[in-house]
Amino acid sequence: KFFMFAQDYNRALTHLMRCAGSNEAKGIDLAITCVGKARSQQLTQKLLDFLLGEKDQIPKEAKYLFRFYLSLGQYIEASKTAIIIAQQDQEAGNYRSARDVLFTMHQELKSQQTAIPFEMSNSLMLLHSYILVKVQIKLNDHVRAARLLNRVAHNVSKFPSHVVQILTTTVVECQKAGMHNSALNFSMILMQPEYREQIDPKYKKKIEALVRKPEKTESDEDYSLCPNCNQRVPDYELLCSSCQLALPYCIVTGAHIIRDDLCSCPSCDFPAIYSEFLKYLSMDDSCPMCSNKINPSNLIKMDNAEHFLNQAANL
Repeated sequence: KFFMFAQDYNRALTHLMRCAGSNEAKGIDLAITCVGKARSQQLTQKLLDFLLGEKDQIPKEAKYLFRFYLSLGQYIEASKTAIIIAQQDQEAGNYRSARDVLFTMHQELKSQQTAIPFEMSNSLMLLHSYILVKVQIKLNDHVRAARLLNRVAHNVSKFPSHVVQILTTTVVECQKAGMHNSALNFSMILMQPEYREQIDPKYKKKIEALVRKPEKTESDEDYSLCPNCNQRVPDYELLCSSCQLALPYCIVTGAHIIRDDLCSCPSCDFPAIYSEFLKYLSMDDSCPMCSNKINPSNLIKMDNAEHFLNQAANL
């Protein structure tokens, strides 16, 4: 620290890279700060080699590489690293942590007016959809919970630690929502040999009965207007079949946004259906995306959604 404040960045970096044990994390964080201040290509490469384990063959955790690229403003490399970290968290079943990494990177890219990679935005959407399931069940909206789970279950390979649990919950919520055909389809997947013995005994007989005596009726999904072209689109469809534009999703419901009922979080600026956000804030005072406290009086319904839609289309 002393060498860094004295602007002797080379000696500071050498000492910080020697930190081990309980001091290693703090040492690496300071080393990243040091290189950011130094703006020296030689020191940048020295720290990069250290983080990649070029000399000792011990690569450091990817989170440090992520911070390293961010501190240097290398947003493309940072976003690639963020995706890797999120994938590792996802595979370990740490879905909220994975979502938070992608959210942080999304906000950095947005602030720099840099294009957000599809893989990142799609993974963020899926992880957030998974997190929203509990929110909607808590709000006693089993139809929205079922639609969210339907989306997640169609991408269940991205949630390898909880495949059976997710499919089981999807079956249960689809049944409650009257989506019997969807419940049947996911029940049949659960009956496959690799999953059958992992089903919670509490639900196993019910799922087996669903497959033996199938009910194939399906409640119709609600429709609302595409915010871009005003054609009817299923609430949980995020691509308009008419104008072929991707539709931003509401951070409270996971459904696509509605032009005449639109707001954004005062803290993170992610969009939401205004009436749904107000309902949610009566139960919880934190934004479901950024987790910052939100005062309902600061929530403002957009009079003109055009600016927001143009901004979203350019990211």
